[in-house]
Amino acid sequence: MKDTPLSNCERDFLLKAIEEKKRLDGRQTYDYRKIKISFGTDYGCCFVDLGQTRVMAQVSCELVAPKENRPNEGIMFFNIELSPMASPGFEQGRQSELSVKLNRQLERCLRNSKCIDTESLCVVSGEKVWQIRVDVHTLNNDGNLMDAASIAAITALCHFRRPDVSTQGQEVTVYSPEERDPIPLSIYHMPISVSFAFFQQGTYLLVDPCEREERVMDGLLVIAMNKHREICSIQSSGGIMLLKEQVMRCSKIAGVKVSEITELINEALLNDRKARKAGGKCGFAESMPQERITALKKDETPVEMTDVTETANGIIQKGEAAPQTYPELNYKLGYKACKKWDTVLWHSFKWPAGGDVVEISDSEEEEVVILNPEVPEKPK
Repeated sequence: MKDTPLSNCERDFLLKAIEEKKRLDGRQTYDYRKIKISFGTDYGCCFVDLGQTRVMAQVSCELVAPKENRPNEGIMFFNIELSPMASPGFEQGRQSELSVKLNRQLERCLRNSKCIDTESLCVVSGEKVWQIRVDVHTLNNDGNLMDAASIAAITALCHFRRPDVSTQGQEVTVYSPEERDPIPLSIYHMPISVSFAFFQQGTYLLVDPCEREERVMDGLLVIAMNKHREICSIQSSGGIMLLKEQVMRCSKIAGVKVSEITELINEALLNDRKARKAGGKCGFAESMPQERITALKKDETPVEMTDVTETANGIIQKGEAAPQTYPELNYKLGYKACKKWDTVLWHSFKWPAGGDVVEISDSEEEEVVILNPEVPEKPK
């Protein structure tokens, strides 16, 4: 199923608003949408809300054989899944051009930037290493999936804890979290991507484009940078020609945005660490407080209950007493009346002589039913 294309009126309206430096959601040119970071119950599960765009990142690990050319380094694997639940334009079980593009950008942003110490993932040289897998699922698409995916992936990697292991000869022992505390990954820096949308052949620039703005843009520039202002990757798409001054201006804006997002990530990780240490509810359990599971629960209406007993006693005293009944007498009178009525009906009914045929006809139907009734015995 394909998305509904924009009409010419909508396209002209969006472009005219961009020319006047106005956006649909009221943001300024260089403003990001509101970012919300939350964590799941397990380590390595992260939810990121970028406005209406929502993604989930899940990190897992397993012991595998290393690559032949890198026997002392662990393996990093990234996968982005575009679910039809996020947008009607996404198809299940089929990799689109957008998914391949997002996968490559995420690999350049995180794996090629060497932000994770892969040598610390080696258990036995040439035999056993940790493979870290990052799965990013799109839950809702309202534009700028790349920025939301990069924030969710690096936050989930910082939040993840791998099991502790010990080696004795060729034997490798993996300990459960109850036996030994899990070990966090060794992360050097946190690269975060910032997207810039260009309109009218590079004349106008917007940060963090929404889904409708992405439909009318001419080109997209994605810069991955850490808080030290080191560019990890840069990619331009759309076929527009950018000047050196435009790229430098975008890199300065990206440096400011990355510093703000990094502080937000560190604050979210610190709050989650404090909540887990204090033994409080965290992650998904925090979003389901007691007695508030259903969203349609109505608020209780306050009712005055102080003088209920006095009011009830007054009503009972003012009311009339119920008439007395005699159940045994009523039963005997009713039995005699029914018995007398049965006797009257029996004598008033004229039974046909033996062998006579009774014809029962229905005025509404043409069929005639013939019965040979048996004469019942006379009641005593």
